Order: sequence, then structure tokens, then C-alpha cells
Amino acid sequence: MTRPAVQTAYDMLSSEDEGRVCRDISDAACRAQPGSFLRHALALGLNKSADGLVDPKLVLSWLMTHLGAPAAMIGFLVPIREAGALLPQLFTAARIRAMARRKWAWAAAALGQGAGAGVIALAALTAQGALAGMLILLGLAVLAVSRSVASVAYKDVLGKTVAKGQRGTVTGLAGTWAAGVLFAFALALIWLAEARFAIVTGALIVAAVAWVMAGAVFAGLREEAGETEGGGNGASAAFANLRYLREDRGLARFIVARGLLTATALAPPWIVVLASDNDALQGLGTLVLASALAALLSSYVWGRLADRSSRMVLVLTGICGAVSMIFALAFAALGLTGTLWAMPLALFGLMVAHQGVRLGRSTYIVDMAAPERRAIYTAIANTVIGVILLASGLFGALAALGGAELTLALFTLMALGGAWTAYGLKELGDG
Repeated sequence: MTRPAVQTAYDMLSSEDEGRVCRDISDAACRAQPGSFLRHALALGLNKSADGLVDPKLVLSWLMTHLGAPAAMIGFLVPIREAGALLPQLFTAARIRAMARRKWAWAAAALGQGAGAGVIALAALTAQGALAGMLILLGLAVLAVSRSVASVAYKDVLGKTVAKGQRGTVTGLAGTWAAGVLFAFALALIWLAEARFAIVTGALIVAAVAWVMAGAVFAGLREEAGETEGGGNGASAAFANLRYLREDRGLARFIVARGLLTATALAPPWIVVLASDNDALQGLGTLVLASALAALLSSYVWGRLADRSSRMVLVLTGICGAVSMIFALAFAALGLTGTLWAMPLALFGLMVAHQGVRLGRSTYIVDMAAPERRAIYTAIANTVIGVILLASGLFGALAALGGAELTLALFTLMALGGAWTAYGLKELGDG
């Protein structure tokens, strides 16, 4: 695109006005912001699209079942995905901090995710049973660890190349167009029943290519060299960073709120349990469709709201998630789970809330942290949340002994607790 075309596209998509221009980035980054904005939207959208096509909760669990992998292996999908993506971050943040230009870390991580998706696609095409399961878990582990590097690097690069007031917008824009990709994927799964395995396998290959493209796009960002103090690596540096939880009460409260709001990520399978029995293949398309529609209709809106008040986004999403789960429980009590609209509606509302949680938490921590602490704060938050997710998974498994209704009720209380905790956070937006 020519420079005038880039500027025109940026003007159409951004929320910039004279009172909000480049308040916390350098003059050089400000001049490059139109191109940076579009590169972020494209690279992050490719990343989000690929992530949805390789969703372990939906796509990979179905794939492993289809290939005859042992049930025990299927149970490792979500723990590997969540722990692998979050727990390594506290150990890698200092090393990423030592890089003057962190875009290279994100680009390399995108290539790693592409390689992981490639291994999963290879397993789908060539293996069966336990071997297929082992290869899929290996590919997912590579993908998850690569994602952990990308997560730490991204927020720091975003803070250096896109001004405050535009960050939620560009993230929401990427989520919106990526949701369109997943929407088409879901419709294909529903309408082309006889070709679902081929569609899923093709989607894995597309995801691998999309991550490679995302890395190439992101590498083209005009990122200025940043401060590198705090470089180094290892467990000693990682645990030393935990002192920020004591020194910054705002960070600690944010992590508590985010931990409680993980209920929006943990609850969807229990809504599915409450739903009437459907063919597993049909259910895959329906779940992907609900997730894609939620992202398509809500991501950009949540992003714009996050630029005004990411704190209130966290409050509203906690309430929205809780209400959706209450509706699911009510539908079950009224015997409506077998209808075409009841449980999909509840799941849709919950996924809308989850989209808001993801956008709100990302925008809040970037705006909260000083530039020299962004990577460290992000790593601390994500590592602690990784532990919480593992613990919550065990909690959910124990709660399942009392039934899906009890589990959803407990997650409802978590979401409401997250909203209340977020309400006490410091306001960082423009109001």
C-alpha cells in the first residue's frame, strides 16, 4: 500500500483525534503509527485466526477422538495449552527485556507456532491411536511455549509502536476480522458433514501458513530500540520479579480479578454438558460458530470500550459471564436444553464475555505498567494465571462430581467475584 492509502485506511479504522494523538510514544513511532497500526491489525488477526483453527478445547479434542487417541491423552490438551502458554513467561521476560527490538521475539514465536501446527497436521494425516495423540500433544507443546514468548513480547511492542487510546481499537479490529475467518470455518463444518475431517486437517495447514505470514508481517514493524536493563534469564531473575506483587498492590488486585474471570474460559464445556445430546461432529461446528459469532460481534466494541475504560470492561464482562451462566442454569431447570436456541444462546453470551475479558485485561496491563516494566508485569500476571488455571481445572473436575449445574454455579460466583474485584481497580482510561 502507498503511504496515502495507508493513512486513509488508518483514519477509517482508528479512533484517533487531535486530543488523543501519540501521548506516550516517540515522535518517530508517532509518524510510523498508521503503518504500525495496520501491521498490528493484520499480524494479530492472522495469529487469532490460526489460534481459533487449532482450538484445543474444540478442534483438537474432536480430532484426537476421531483418530482414536486414548482418552487420557485428550485430557492433557487444555493443561498443556494453558500451562505451556503461561507458566514459562516469568522465566523468559528478562531475556526478552534484554532485546532492544522485541518484534523479533514475536516473529520467531509465530514461526514456532506455525511449526507446532504443522506437526499436528502431520499427525492428522499420517497417524492413528496413541501415536497420533503423542504427536498432537508434542505439536501443541511447541505451539504453547512459542505462544508464551509471543505474549510477553507483544504487549511491549504494542506499547512502543501504538499510542494509548488506539491499543484496544487495533486489538479489537484484529479480533473482528479473525472472527470472520472462524465463522466461515464453522459454517463449513456444519454444512459439509461428509468432509469434516478434510476441513479440520486443511484448517491446521492453513493455521501453520497463517502463523508464518504473521511473523513476516510483524517483522516489518518500525520499532525503535528500547531500554534493555533487566536483561538476563534464569529462575533467580524470575522469582526476584515476584516482589512486584508485594510492591504494587494494583498489580496484585488486577491478577486476582483476572484469575476470578478465568471462569469465562473454564465454563463453556459445562454448558455443552448441559445441552442435549448431539452428534459430536455437528456439535463441533456449532461450538465454533458460537465462538466466532461472539468474537465477530463483540471484539471491536470491547476494544473501543477498553480504550475508554479497560477497568469497566473487566467489570461488565464479569457480570455478562455470570448472567450467561445463570441463563444456562435456568434453561436446564426449565427443561429447555434440547431446544435449538437455549443453550447456544447461553454459550454465545459467555463467549462474548470471554472476548471482553481478553481485551480488557490486555489493554489494562499495558496502560497500567510503565514502559520499563511492561514485559515483567505481563510475565508475572500470565504466570500466576497459568497456575490458577491449572488449579481451577482441578477444582472444576472435583466440582463435576456434583454435576454440571454445581460447577456452573461455582463459576458464576467466580465471575461475579472478578467483576467486584475489578471494580476496585484504579481507573486508567480517558473516561
